[in-house]
Amino acid sequence: MIEFLRIRELSVAPRNGGPRVLRSVSLDLNSGESLGLVGESGAGKSMIAKAILGILPESVHILEGSISLGGRDLLMMRSSDRRRFIGETTALIPQDPLTALNPSRRVGKQITCKLVDILGWTRKAADSRAAELLEEVGISDPERVMRSYPHELSGGMRQRILIAAAFAAEPKLIVADEPTTALDVTVQKQILSLISLLRKVHRTSLLFVTHDLGVVSKVCGSLSVIFEGKIIETSCVGAFFRAPAHPYSAALLAATPKYTDPYASLLPMSDEERAIVYSEIELADREWNNER
Repeated sequence: MIEFLRIRELSVAPRNGGPRVLRSVSLDLNSGESLGLVGESGAGKSMIAKAILGILPESVHILEGSISLGGRDLLMMRSSDRRRFIGETTALIPQDPLTALNPSRRVGKQITCKLVDILGWTRKAADSRAAELLEEVGISDPERVMRSYPHELSGGMRQRILIAAAFAAEPKLIVADEPTTALDVTVQKQILSLISLLRKVHRTSLLFVTHDLGVVSKVCGSLSVIFEGKIIETSCVGAFFRAPAHPYSAALLAATPKYTDPYASLLPMSDEERAIVYSEIELADREWNNER
């Protein structure tokens, strides 16, 4: 397999000082494969995604490390070249389709804007591509939907539109940032199946950001667990669910509801398990500070 995404020792911190938000993060994702990035809220999952896409908040900055896409180090490129390269090779499926879509623009224009504005397609070719993609994501009347505004469509249809927009320019990498959070369970299952199918058809790499281990088991081939900005375990999905290697990973798995035993009590992380993780993070911070 050819490695497409490569992150090495990436550290991110607030500009006004304070502890690191990301602590020496390293990740690898091969072409055409899928990686789940799992952790509780505030662990740093979306921060990694934003660092890859070049959309970090102004309040933080990259202290050190590298992010490579297709063998090109993004952090060594001029900002204008980096923006164009990211636009040509990556796409984002955001979390909330209602807020992600512009309420004042018709759906068709929002699917085709990247094709026209960044890649230089003609409007006619872009509209034809948008209609094909809407059919591909299961929308039976693409012409009507392209003329519609987001508020005129259901949540499931809006998410399908965002998926169509993400795949429009045949990206090499798609970053999905909890794309099913705002959907009910039935629609969630449909969207996950759709993402998996399109990824395989288009041979696209997928970084799937989520706090839901059940979602990862359906969509991803491997996963990385993050806590307090630090990757504490990376494993293939099957091995992880059979025997997680890290105490925090085991606690995270134990806290997941089991549909085979709906009345079983959830097992929160013990003080001892949490102390192990924090001691590892404190040690990593001391080593990092000593190297500075």
